[in-house]
Amino acid sequence: MSRKGPGILLRDILRGDDLSIASVIQTIAAADPDIIALQGIDYDLERSALNALADALTAAGAPYPHRFAAPPNAGRQSGADLNGDGKRGGPRDAQGYGRFFGQGAMAILSRHPLQTEDLQDFSPLLWRDLPDTLYPMIDGAPFAGVEAYAAQRLSSNGHWSLPIQTPKGPVTLLTYHATPPVFDGPEDRNGRRNHDETIFWLHHLAGKLGTPPTPPFVLLGDANLDPQRGDGRGEAIAALLSHPALQDPLPHRPTVNWSQTGPMRVDYILPSRDWEVSDAGLIWPKGESASRHALVWVDLTR
Repeated sequence: MSRKGPGILLRDILRGDDLSIASVIQTIAAADPDIIALQGIDYDLERSALNALADALTAAGAPYPHRFAAPPNAGRQSGADLNGDGKRGGPRDAQGYGRFFGQGAMAILSRHPLQTEDLQDFSPLLWRDLPDTLYPMIDGAPFAGVEAYAAQRLSSNGHWSLPIQTPKGPVTLLTYHATPPVFDGPEDRNGRRNHDETIFWLHHLAGKLGTPPTPPFVLLGDANLDPQRGDGRGEAIAALLSHPALQDPLPHRPTVNWSQTGPMRVDYILPSRDWEVSDAGLIWPKGESASRHALVWVDLTR
């Protein structure tokens, strides 16, 4: 659900003949979730593309009257040379990679009301302010210089804590979409940031950053990190998977199949321990043009 320029996603949804969008709609309608966190959908200030997608889902029999998307870090220019190439204004100088503001961001669709007044949006958090940050240092100085160090945010897209009012009481959704731990140099800027984007949740659950959620809650998103495979620092997601407040309904299940790496597990739904997991699984979309990732779903009761 990401395109190469602003407005193109909305155009493609409204045309109604895009095969990748049709596959996304078909996959979501087949899963028929009460709440879904979308990863990699272009953001616009009026949420026009998100609303158009929700309208298309309604037409497919999967209505989502409650929709949320906050201004992301994806494509948000920093004004600094964040990747240390001596230039400013490129897609890797944005707070999160993006050719334009909002490219490949996040959104939430829900059948239950969203308590947006209680939203905790950690997207502005500076990377350097994360406890025990792995921000890359070269000979004791911050990679890309002090200006980049002072400007660089932690979230490549966002970190949200959003309560949702269900018929059985509020449920807090914790969601994020981390940067891939590749496409950098020997400083391992993206690998370190990917690690810290996941480690953020350990600090949040411990009450060190923001107000931790009151159970029940669900942590979910694209960590772009496998605990055992790939170039990322898998110990970060391993620590989250073993956290005593969380449970893992789909252990060891690959959620993506990249041609470069083969099957990997990078997408997660981790409910708090007080939930009873009724069922869980994956739905693979038809055709890689929709996504190389599976839709991950979990049925929860209390």
